[in-house]
Amino acid sequence: MKKELNPILKKYSKMGIIAVSVIIVALIGVFGISAMKKNMDTSSAIANVTTDAANAADLRIAVISMEKIQTKANVLENLHKQRADYETKLKNKLEKEQKSIEKEKADIEKSQDILSQEALQRRVIDYQRRVNEFQRHLSESAQSIETSYQDALQTIQKKHLDPVIEGIIAKKKLSLVIDGRMARIGENVKNLDITDEVVDALNKKVSSVKMASPKGL
Repeated sequence: MKKELNPILKKYSKMGIIAVSVIIVALIGVFGISAMKKNMDTSSAIANVTTDAANAADLRIAVISMEKIQTKANVLENLHKQRADYETKLKNKLEKEQKSIEKEKADIEKSQDILSQEALQRRVIDYQRRVNEFQRHLSESAQSIETSYQDALQTIQKKHLDPVIEGIIAKKKLSLVIDGRMARIGENVKNLDITDEVVDALNKKVSSVKMASPKGL
């Protein structure tokens, strides 16, 4: 009956916005390596591998900053705001419910000298059931917000961001696009970072994608 509720809400209030992770891969093609025969030595295994390799003079490479896209693209900024609004709504709803539960707890404590042992036990059981329901609702609602957010994020990537990147790759005739977090760029390199062009094109293509309403909100 003395179960603390505040840590539940505090834990939720500390939940940060989960960073968006979008992986840009080379669009030249991905080649799988067939399984090697058991006990085959390395020389035999690579016997059919050619000596051909990409020539630096033939490669056209670009870099993208996914972190910048996340903060500058209107559609992603709008999506972050939607999730924050739902989280605020859930927090307010839970705070109201928590106050009601705490009042019920205080009422039970006041009446323990008045009620019969049986009646008091029933109230305690009902109170614990309500606390459990409160915790379950918190968990389900928080998960529902995250699921709705991730679904919208995938929609943005598949229907809008990927086509924009693929279109720029085709227009610039690029061989490879890599995430800028893995690259170290020299001062005299020009036309390597295409992030601003991706953001500009994405902003022209779409401004918002609506999250599905999370369960219970």
